[in-house]
Amino acid sequence: MIGTATGGGRTALVRRPSSRLAEGLVTYIDRRPVDVDLAHRQHGEYVAALRASGWTIREVPPAEDRPDSVFVEDTVVIFDALAVITRPGAIERRPEVDAVEPVVRDLGLTVAHIEAPGTLDGGDVLQVDSTVYVGRGGRTNADGVRQLRRVLADSGQDRRVVPVPLGPVLHLKAAATALPDGTVLAFPGLVETALFPEVRLVEEEPGCHVVLLGGDDVLIAASAPKTAAQLNGLGFSPVVVDISEYEKLEGCITCLSVLLPPPARSAPSPTT
Repeated sequence: MIGTATGGGRTALVRRPSSRLAEGLVTYIDRRPVDVDLAHRQHGEYVAALRASGWTIREVPPAEDRPDSVFVEDTVVIFDALAVITRPGAIERRPEVDAVEPVVRDLGLTVAHIEAPGTLDGGDVLQVDSTVYVGRGGRTNADGVRQLRRVLADSGQDRRVVPVPLGPVLHLKAAATALPDGTVLAFPGLVETALFPEVRLVEEEPGCHVVLLGGDDVLIAASAPKTAAQLNGLGFSPVVVDISEYEKLEGCITCLSVLLPPPARSAPSPTT
């Protein structure tokens, strides 16, 4: 059942995988066979975990002709009541944003766009309190960072945008994400950790990817059991899901959704 956002609740955007998922892009890893049927089941379990944690599910219409379209995170970034429609760094992925904009408008969000020649992937944007870290690698360029900074300023949001140079990793959030207390989980060698005020290094690369579900609950991949145990020992509550077929395409736990918590404040229309 497809949910809609009502009553100021928490909404999660998701997008069902294409039957052409196995043709998705890979950059830093070798291509491996993808079991598309298993990927569909894993996506269903991922969505079920979000729903069980109190998130209303809103589906972006699927795109059979876009193998990477399931990675909906890269198409839009949410800042309170402002939705920034991205311009993906991979040319093949740019049409994916077309179906996302009507959905966020229907949810009542103000919309801004990253325009050419800027590129910005949502997977490169990590928000920690009022700081917005933006990965600078193969998918997000300097003009994309400048445009994002300008859009946030023009919308009246008091946020600091910090560019983060990336190592051999597709996106910033494939190298680092933040726990509910603001501590950044990071895997050594993929990102310049000195840019973050509080860092906890993890042994497993998939262990640096978490999705904040609310309270102490964090969504984490089944491929990071040591990190899940570590987080449990620190007083967090890991919710574990298997995303093995998406990991074969450099996907991580954050890639498969965009979470829209209740807006803390309204965003006036930006000038760009």
